[in-house]
Amino acid sequence: MASDRIFGAVVTLVALAYVASATQIQTSFLADPVGPRMFPIMVGSVAALCGILVALSPDEDPDWPALRTLGALAIAVLVLVAYAYSLKPLGFLIPTAIVAAILSYQINPRKPQAAMAGVGLSVGLFFIFKFALGLGLVALPAVFNG
Repeated sequence: MASDRIFGAVVTLVALAYVASATQIQTSFLADPVGPRMFPIMVGSVAALCGILVALSPDEDPDWPALRTLGALAIAVLVLVAYAYSLKPLGFLIPTAIVAAILSYQINPRKPQAAMAGVGLSVGLFFIFKFALGLGLVALPAVFNG
């Protein structure tokens, strides 16, 4: 119950800070009624209301995952952050293959299958994003293009 109350209070405070920052948005005279200021205020208000409801009516104490599971989640977050920073200098294919293989290995710890999943996802997603959706992805680092 305490974790829900803490979470609800944090969500409420963040939502109120979001609403306060949304009131600082400058609008022009050509803005529509639900313009750049009103929409974030509405979203923040709903989030604050949800946070208050969670804090006032908490569930029973949850069963938290084992430390091993939390460690796996932390590794996944670190890998995804590194992925975001590596896309621009290394292109799409190499970082995506590595990250997909690591995450696949976390799901099913078999190295050959994880490696194949990484390469397959990397190439498949590249073709979908580049040719089907028309995104301007760079396949490999500039060193290989040159």
